[in-house]
Amino acid sequence: MSIRHFLTLCDFSPAELEYLIERAIQLKAKHKSKQAYTPMQGQVLGMIFEKSSTRTRVSFEAGAAQLGGSAIFLSPRDTQLGRGEPIEDSARVLSRMVDIIMIRTFEHSKLELFAKYSSAPVINALTDDYHPCQLLADIQTHVEHRGSIRGRKVAWIGDGNNMCNSYINAARQFGFELAVACPEGYEPMQSLVEQNADRVKIFRNPSDAVAGAHLVVTDVWASMGQEQEQAEREKAFSQFQVSPELMNKAAPDALFMHCLPAHRGEEISTDMLDDQRSVVWDEAENRLHAQKALMEFLLYGKQV
Repeated sequence: MSIRHFLTLCDFSPAELEYLIERAIQLKAKHKSKQAYTPMQGQVLGMIFEKSSTRTRVSFEAGAAQLGGSAIFLSPRDTQLGRGEPIEDSARVLSRMVDIIMIRTFEHSKLELFAKYSSAPVINALTDDYHPCQLLADIQTHVEHRGSIRGRKVAWIGDGNNMCNSYINAARQFGFELAVACPEGYEPMQSLVEQNADRVKIFRNPSDAVAGAHLVVTDVWASMGQEQEQAEREKAFSQFQVSPELMNKAAPDALFMHCLPAHRGEEISTDMLDDQRSVVWDEAENRLHAQKALMEFLLYGKQV
């Protein structure tokens, strides 16, 4: 099997993504029933973090362990990357020492360059442009609660950030309609919107975007690296909070998701995570199982 990378959802075909979701559900069931499944015995996941994380680190490290492998955590303080070693040199060396690599960094171009020179599969664990692993968990959660998301309507409320960009790719790959509500000047990547104009619409009023939606999703107003913009963003996004009242405008069986961490009282009301329509804890847990399915696929291919 030739080396493949997972830098965006578009690196896999729709059929492969559907397989990953079903496989994640199967691996979750194995784990819940205490069935040992350890195909990664003797193999190592390298985890390169230039951005801090809770869910990403724990889910990948636990996932590798549950599959029988091990994981090495590498921060900028722990590698020559943090001291200016060329990315291509680090990629050549690290990929000869570990079997699969996940990277959580800032510039997406840095991830692409690393993958170009890596002889091991590379996974995007978040860049400033995309967060595809989170989308695998989100789609898995929707499938578990409501079945296929194909043909449904999803509303994204808030910043047109890396999560929003990945939701645009997901709309294309999983076949749903996406309504994005954001203030002027905070739109998702323009090229993505233009390429997906048949399935993505931009709104300025959250109520218009949420109307009839089967899934409502949001994220923090200021992502990592944007802390200095917090006050400005709070003002710009003040009308873009997701609350039970806003959810009432969605479809009767609508779900609410948030990739976490959440800022209660900002992008969500203080009671939104506890609303009966919220599935954020299942969504967070599914990072673990979706990423196990992803690592298994990149290392061994489709399991029959």
